[in-house]
Amino acid sequence: MGKKLNLHNPKTFQEKLNWLKLNYYVPIMSQVVDKYAVRSYVKDRIGKKYLIPLIGVYDKFDDIDFNKLPNQFVMKCNHDSGSYIICEDKNKLDINAAKEKINYHMSKNYYYQWREKPYKKVNPKIIIEKYMCDKATNSFDDYKFMCFDGIVDSVMVCTDRKSGHTKFRFFDRDWNLKKYNKSSLNDAPNTYYPKPKRIKEMFEIASKLSEGFPFVRVDLYCANNKIYFGELTFFPQAGWDPNIVEEADKLLGDKLNIKKK
Repeated sequence: MGKKLNLHNPKTFQEKLNWLKLNYYVPIMSQVVDKYAVRSYVKDRIGKKYLIPLIGVYDKFDDIDFNKLPNQFVMKCNHDSGSYIICEDKNKLDINAAKEKINYHMSKNYYYQWREKPYKKVNPKIIIEKYMCDKATNSFDDYKFMCFDGIVDSVMVCTDRKSGHTKFRFFDRDWNLKKYNKSSLNDAPNTYYPKPKRIKEMFEIASKLSEGFPFVRVDLYCANNKIYFGELTFFPQAGWDPNIVEEADKLLGDKLNIKKK
């Protein structure tokens, strides 16, 4: 980020996230950061229809019987970010490479790496879910909602993931582009991303799932006009986001109330 955090009197979004890491924890946070355990939380709050179909859950990679898996699936760990493996053709999957990647991530713990306490007691598991893709666009765009105790400020739309050049753009409820991240500052003035048909419902879902937490990012997907839950994240970029612009860091910090914690 390039500057020292003020944790004695935090003002910015990044400062307050790091303050929360050190000073705030309730047990339910460990359930909802667990990508497997969170499914019951989502089912109770908004209904199971928003859950991506689950194929299997495993304690170790060698427990997986690939002969019983469908040709397409998504594999990931339940306790981290970046461990996912998208399999579009099982016959082309490098199982040894997949094993190496998954085992590497299974050994990680975000509490010891980034001091994110919710992960300390999460028991690592491997999850395999149904492969999801929008038939019209051949993509699976995700929507990351910035939520403050049930109040949704904005949504970050992530597109073009398959190209290797993912684009990240923030929008408010009225679908006005918000220049929250440095990568969007270079967008042309007429940059346009169509407003999803079910965006209102997605905002409502994000609000319900975030109630009771001072801040949480709610990740949702939309494919074939259906909404699916992704994950809940309390500390995006571990509270060290180099891409956030200074103005947004201040604006989001003003919305994050830590005084009652």
